[in-house]
Amino acid sequence: IGGSASPSIMISRFQNQGVMVRHVWGMTETSPIGLAATLKTKHEGLPAEQKLSLQAKQGRPLFGMEFCIIGAEGEPIARDGNSFGSMLVRGPWVAASYFNSPISHAHAAEGWFDTGDVVTMDADGFVQIVDRTKDVVKSGGEWISSIELENIAQAHPAIKEAAVVAKPDERWGERPVLVVQLNPEMNFSTQDMVDLYTGKVPKWSIPDDVVVVDELPHTATGKLLKIAIRAIVVNNLRMESLDDGTASGDLYRY
Repeated sequence: IGGSASPSIMISRFQNQGVMVRHVWGMTETSPIGLAATLKTKHEGLPAEQKLSLQAKQGRPLFGMEFCIIGAEGEPIARDGNSFGSMLVRGPWVAASYFNSPISHAHAAEGWFDTGDVVTMDADGFVQIVDRTKDVVKSGGEWISSIELENIAQAHPAIKEAAVVAKPDERWGERPVLVVQLNPEMNFSTQDMVDLYTGKVPKWSIPDDVVVVDELPHTATGKLLKIAIRAIVVNNLRMESLDDGTASGDLYRY
């Protein structure tokens, strides 16, 4: 499995077929692996559901790699598995600069490299990517993880694939919108969406809208193409403003 983080439901389905799944995270600049979701000895006796929650994380730092989680003002973030911030990494094989570009916003002081990921880290060192910095929904002073909302949606039987992006909001700055591709002969309404998220995330994290599309756009490596999905949402909202609440063509908002 490659390209992006695997939802718990996908990991579970693979393992039900006898395929062991282990999350590994890295990027070109880390040459290439930095984290691996290898369980500690103390985790081996955990119930399957608790093991799965650890497997769904991106993992613990490999030998030789240092990770630092910082807040918006550069302050260190608690390693409690809940507080999140920007992830910096450094090590002997982490790229020190880009070719013909000795100065980069990604390369911080003291050898730290800004990965562009927003993460949590627990007391055992397990890192979980909350979102890409550019994809976090910033709503009313709170950060909402698009990845968390996507993983929950992905487990719904009507949904083949899901993406969450931000839409502009005059009051809150941004609000999340759920964009889904449905399985054949299936339906999914706004009420279905509210029911799906209620009790799983804070009320203010529940998306305001759901948009159904024929197919979600992807990059060449299979990742969701968020910039194109944002354009779909903006276009759909514009269409609604013209036709009094109902989108036309292959886009529908309930």
